[in-house]
Amino acid sequence: MSDTQTMIENRPPSVATLFAERVEATPDAEAFRYPVVPAPGDGPSEWKSLSWGRTAERVYAVAAGLIDLGVRPEDRVALLAATRIEWILADLGVMCAGGATTTIYPSTTAEEAAYILSDSGSRVLIAEDASQLAKARERRSGLPDLTHVVVIDAAGVEGDADDPEGFVVTLADLEARGTRYLEKHPGVVKERIDAITADQLATLIYTSGTTGRPKGVRLRHDNWSYMAKAIAATGLIGREDVQYLWLPLAHVFGKVLTSGQIEVGHVTAVDGRIDKIIENLPLVQPTYMAAVPRIFEKVYNGVAAKARAGGGAKYKIFQWAAVVAREYAKVSQDTFRRTGTASAPFGLRAKHKIADALVYSKLREAFGGRLRAAVSGSAALSPEIGFFFAGAGIHILEGYGLTESSAASFVNPGEAYRTGTVGKPLPGTEVRIADDGEILLRGPGIMEGYHGLPEKTAEVLEADGWLHTGDIGELSADGYLTITDRKKDLIKTSNGKYIAPTEVEIRFKATCPFVSNIVVIGADRNFCTALIALDEPALLGWAGENGLAGSTYTELLAAPATREMVQGYVDRLNEGLQRWQEVRQFRLLPRDLDVEHGDLTPSLKLKRAAVERTFGNLIEEMYAGQREA
Repeated sequence: MSDTQTMIENRPPSVATLFAERVEATPDAEAFRYPVVPAPGDGPSEWKSLSWGRTAERVYAVAAGLIDLGVRPEDRVALLAATRIEWILADLGVMCAGGATTTIYPSTTAEEAAYILSDSGSRVLIAEDASQLAKARERRSGLPDLTHVVVIDAAGVEGDADDPEGFVVTLADLEARGTRYLEKHPGVVKERIDAITADQLATLIYTSGTTGRPKGVRLRHDNWSYMAKAIAATGLIGREDVQYLWLPLAHVFGKVLTSGQIEVGHVTAVDGRIDKIIENLPLVQPTYMAAVPRIFEKVYNGVAAKARAGGGAKYKIFQWAAVVAREYAKVSQDTFRRTGTASAPFGLRAKHKIADALVYSKLREAFGGRLRAAVSGSAALSPEIGFFFAGAGIHILEGYGLTESSAASFVNPGEAYRTGTVGKPLPGTEVRIADDGEILLRGPGIMEGYHGLPEKTAEVLEADGWLHTGDIGELSADGYLTITDRKKDLIKTSNGKYIAPTEVEIRFKATCPFVSNIVVIGADRNFCTALIALDEPALLGWAGENGLAGSTYTELLAAPATREMVQGYVDRLNEGLQRWQEVRQFRLLPRDLDVEHGDLTPSLKLKRAAVERTFGNLIEEMYAGQREA
């Protein structure tokens, strides 16, 4: 048996155990950095630090406070907050108390939050602030299991005559309560940790779902301890790394990163404010970070827009450098695959060196200057954008997993990564491709099932442990997985042709620097069309160069010149497609697709059915009379 197999098979039953081991091993080492956000007008955030020992003090105080509130093993404690240090402290506190965290996105409506609280049977809610507390108060009559709400930020929280006594407590009060409880019962948290079994419920994560009611995915303590060991076994992260964590921790992709960190013991800088990413990167100087494709698309479009704004010469240099980056990355990856060494011809290396001085080095500095690798997941990344960043020295390791598989099932293997694939399975995870192309997974990361939904569980989880992912993919001879599309998203035209819309959409994002989102339509139609949302900053920059300076975004969408510009990119897209894949017509959307309007899930996945309902009038316009064959 290999060392990796031994490490995974002999894993402890829970991340709570791993956390206790980490604290004992390196109590004085830095664990977290986090910003203290000032009041408006008081200047920039001040970053503070927590050692593993100090983290444990706070985590164990939270755990003891929850025990004092009556939380028992496997009792659900819901977390309704944005990504911040307190989210991690609370989650670890719940697990160390033997409880089970129910995650809820802060963007969730009061109705949706109430559904999750009720369906999960959560006894305690840890809410970020007064606005999140209000969601629980609004629906409290329908939440008989909910006994307490713990508020992280107490500012603006006011008493309510209808609140039962002790219903609302602050996080500071909970920690103080836990500290007092530990003075009387010093061994209580250790006893709870030691009593945790591998099959005990650790987390309920409700799939945001592109259709229908969210389902609660039951993840055991053993799922997370497996993930911690498997991530460490990849060798992608080490003790000296600094991770920048901004992903929503309510999503499985964000949460799994904390498990890997605890096992390895590196530093994580935590700040979930998306609007601060660009500002934070030079401050944090991460060596690795995880993101979703939308972030890399935004960065790419932003760099291109900045180059255009600098004048014709600068934009030509950027375009040349982008071509060189892609060619360099493709050649380097190909030679590494064949020989085990990344190399490129002398002429290409010379061009790459010039482009690095002019373009790539500035891009790396924008990421903090020390970024060794970035992990991309949750949705498909355009290979052309991936090759651009790879050639610029920002190595994007695409990965793949589902909430139902504890997030990380595949990841690209470091130096041997292949853009356009999601890499190889994590140690201990099995994969096979069904006859219809569906990806099936089996291993210690697979969920127990859907909470209270045995029929739904049986639809995706076979008796022998194989999980039906709903994704279509292909495995290379040496084990690299390529995702083709979601099984349910495949389009069958009225002519009987199957089309993978995601493939067309990511091609267009790589072709057109002004696109923000695109949705390809064509099911049961005799040709394909598209709804296109343009990136506002990029479009305004283009307007200034094309005699439309001063126009509003809305005015630009209606301008014939804009439509002509987009049509040119659609024509370029179609040149590389089969006839039945071609986008014959398109409509520009009046706004971008977003979470707030229900177009995207909180993890930025496209909700196709919702978009098609919202913009059904535009779709019908494109198919009026079904004129085109």
